Amino acid sequence: LIDAGTKPPVRHLSDIVEIIDSARYSNTVRDAAVAIFRHIAEAEAKIHGTSVEAVHFHEVGATDSIVDIVAAAICLEQLDATVIGCASLELGGGMVRCAHGVMPVPAPATAEILTDVPCRYGGVDQEATTPTGAAILKHAMTEFGVPARFVAERIGYGLGQKDFAIPNVLRVMLGNVAETTDYDVEVDREVECNIDDMSPEAFAPLLETLFAQGAKDVFMTPIVMKKSRPGTKLTLLCGEDALDTLLGVLFDHSTTIGVRIHEVEKRMLPRSQTTRETSLGPVRIKTVRLPGGGQRWKVEHDDVAQLAADHGLTYLEVSRQLQREIDAQLEDEGER
Repeated sequence: LIDAGTKPPVRHLSDIVEIIDSARYSNTVRDAAVAIFRHIAEAEAKIHGTSVEAVHFHEVGATDSIVDIVAAAICLEQLDATVIGCASLELGGGMVRCAHGVMPVPAPATAEILTDVPCRYGGVDQEATTPTGAAILKHAMTEFGVPARFVAERIGYGLGQKDFAIPNVLRVMLGNVAETTDYDVEVDREVECNIDDMSPEAFAPLLETLFAQGAKDVFMTPIVMKKSRPGTKLTLLCGEDALDTLLGVLFDHSTTIGVRIHEVEKRMLPRSQTTRETSLGPVRIKTVRLPGGGQRWKVEHDDVAQLAADHGLTYLEVSRQLQREIDAQLEDEGER
């Protein structure tokens, strides 16, 4: 071991692999630990414009970092989890001193390792995620975000030595994701705002723009606001990837000055869409499977409207005729 205060040795990836190999861990632990160090080596090589083999490990090459990474690999083997999820990572803010001097948080290696990973910034005014931690997470995570229907069975905490404005605590929960075959499950963001000072004519183009920019659903609810003023609550549903874009649309295209955001879980009947031939022409039908094993279907509205226009019939006439024909087709298929 290295005494406290002793300058950490400079090691290459090959040196670290040799140290890990000499410990004679299982192949699973060995491969995971080497893969984690390789994440760091690839990031450093890209930053310095050199090869992975030529990278000098400074802080992460010290004995305590080797212990951290190998211990993480051992934990992953022992847990044997099939799904490992993590919320957005807090990287922190301010400056950090490393082997190359004082750098802005996140350190260059941390930033490079966490490309394509959802992160938060500025929650604390110090470094909250190191390159070592970033590499462990990059290797271990199978998905980023909170798994739907997660049931925790055991909970563990790790306390950091730094004092932050918020508790410097890592929480790990071990459990199971409840299985269900009856529903499709989706986690989305629900955004709400109350509007009482916008022309009613402005809502139609607002909704069109929201749908065009990725909203999964948008609807309006009449409400009574303070001082008995009539107003409209606008609600939209979207994925995390479209949230920032849609917030920009709301603030640019409406008079709202603030929104409420909630995480919501949607449970949906499994659905499929097929095209069927009818005497009036082809139509798309959406079929959903019910929990008890049955199903129900509906013709796409746009197809009914188009066939009505093409044949000079009313919408209701076309809808009733399609209902009869498709019911007969399904009954015939069931008998066969």
